[in-house]
Amino acid sequence: MDETLLSALTVFVLAILVGFEVISKVPATLHTPLMSGANSIHGIVLVGAMFIAAVADDPLSQVLSFVAVVFAAMNVVGGYVVTDRMLQMFRRRDTARPATATERGTAATAAGTTAGSTRA
Repeated sequence: MDETLLSALTVFVLAILVGFEVISKVPATLHTPLMSGANSIHGIVLVGAMFIAAVADDPLSQVLSFVAVVFAAMNVVGGYVVTDRMLQMFRRRDTARPATATERGTAATAAGTTAGSTRA
């Protein structure tokens, strides 16, 4: 095996191990800020993949750069979707919103049934 390939694989495996350790130690309250930071990094990856796609010459590099752009775009969009879902957990629910006609009808029916059953 080539020495360059061995050193690249060593760095790759160490990056996986360090990344797993760091992410597993993140408390739940920091996941949302961490996701937004990761989204900005993935945006930079997307821009880099688009630059590489712009200078691709042969068909293999064009296909690989297209795949890189698609995966990077999916990663950015998915990160924002997950971040939005996580932020929705912390939003207040409207308690003073007016009831819809269906809710008023259901409440009136339930109150009439309860009131009728207590009178009988």
